[in-house]
Amino acid sequence: MLLHTGWSAHFGTDRYAAPDAPYLTGDGAAWLVEAGAALVGIDSINIDDMSPAARGERPAHSGLLAAGVPIVEHLTGLDALPPTGFRFTAAPPMVAGMGTFPVRAFAVLAE
Repeated sequence: MLLHTGWSAHFGTDRYAAPDAPYLTGDGAAWLVEAGAALVGIDSINIDDMSPAARGERPAHSGLLAAGVPIVEHLTGLDALPPTGFRFTAAPPMVAGMGTFPVRAFAVLAE
């Protein structure tokens, strides 16, 4: 599941890291797990709320990762994808001992 919020329009600017960046709620993450999501990507700086009100809690990360659902953040170009008819890949380099690392993310459109 890829979440297109439009926030990637701010990528590379100070606004991108603002605490009001869009995020996935814990309930939304639980729904995606229940629906069988194999991966969840978002075009925002963080899949969790970064505002002071969140107090550092990370329900989307916690719920998705506990269920074995990988998370891909910082996506751009989701506006160029059709609603269906593509295959998304997020290929990480072979590294060990890290909790987060950049991936080569791309989509291949169906013919």
